[in-house]
Amino acid sequence: MNNRRIALGALLLLLAAMAATPRVVAQAIQRSMFVSVVDDAGAPVPDLGPADFVVREDNVAREVLRVAPADEPMQIAVLVDTSQTARDDISHMRTALPPFVTALTNPNEAGRKNEVAIIAFGERPTIFTDYTTSAAELQKGINRIWSQQNAGAYLLDAILEVSQGFKKREATRPVIVGIAAEGQELSYRHYDHVLGPLRDSGAAFYALMVGTPFNDLTDEGRSRSIVLDQGPTSTGGHRDQLLTPMALPDRLKQLANELTHQYRVTYARPQSLIPPEKVTVTTTRAGATARGRLAKAQQDRP
Repeated sequence: MNNRRIALGALLLLLAAMAATPRVVAQAIQRSMFVSVVDDAGAPVPDLGPADFVVREDNVAREVLRVAPADEPMQIAVLVDTSQTARDDISHMRTALPPFVTALTNPNEAGRKNEVAIIAFGERPTIFTDYTTSAAELQKGINRIWSQQNAGAYLLDAILEVSQGFKKREATRPVIVGIAAEGQELSYRHYDHVLGPLRDSGAAFYALMVGTPFNDLTDEGRSRSIVLDQGPTSTGGHRDQLLTPMALPDRLKQLANELTHQYRVTYARPQSLIPPEKVTVTTTRAGATARGRLAKAQQDRP
C-alpha cells in the first residue's frame, strides 16, 4: 500500500511539474502586402474585403486576416529616357509628367504625401529632381528633360542604381516607373545583376515602353528584354506597350490612380525557419486583376 501511495504521489508531482512548465505553441505570423486591384479598363476596384483576396505562399493558401487602404507614403523613382532615340517622344513626356507627379504628391486620406524623384537615363543616370513631395520642385526636373544628341539609353544602369539607393535609404514602399523609347540598350549589365537588386529593394517596377517593340539581338538587348519581362511581373508591377507617345498622358493618369488606390492585405502564415520562395495574390472578384508585393517594412510578428 505504501509503495502504491508513493508511486501515486510521484505521478501527481510529475503532472504538476508538466503543467507548470511553459508550453511552446507555434503562433501564426502576420505578413502584409501592397496590392493593386483593377478592372478590365484599368480602373481601381473599390470596397474589397478579406473574402475578395487569395494569398498563396509557394502555392499554399494562407488566411487573409484584414484588408485596408494602403496609406503609407510611397517613394517613387520616375526614370525618363533622354537618349537620342527618344527625341520624338520627349515633348509628350514633358506634357504627361506634370499631372502625373501632381496626382502622386497630393495628400492621401491620411494626410500623407508620397515622395517622387525624376531621374534621366540618356547616358549615365542623372538625378534631375531628388525625392520630394513638392510638385513645384518636380516641375523643375521635368523642365530639364530634353533629348541628348548622340546619347544612348542606359535603362538597366538606372534600374540598378535606383534599386541600390532604395536599399540604402531603407525605403518602406518603393516604386520604380520607367518610361523608355524602344531601341538599343547600352548598359553593360547582365539581367541577373539587375533583377536581384530590384527584388531585394522591395520596389514594384512599372515599365512604359513607347514605340514598336525593338528586336535587339545583342547581349545588352537580351538582358534588357529579360528585365522588362521578369522585373514587373516578379515585383507586383506591370509592363505596358504604347505604340504612340500620345498615349502617355492617359496611361500615366491611369497608373497614378492605380498606385494611389492600393490595398494593404494582411494574412497569417505559420512560423518557419525557411521563408517562402514565392508569394502571390489574386482576387475572387469577377473581371478584376490583382497584383501585389510584400510590404518591405513589415516585420514577422505573432
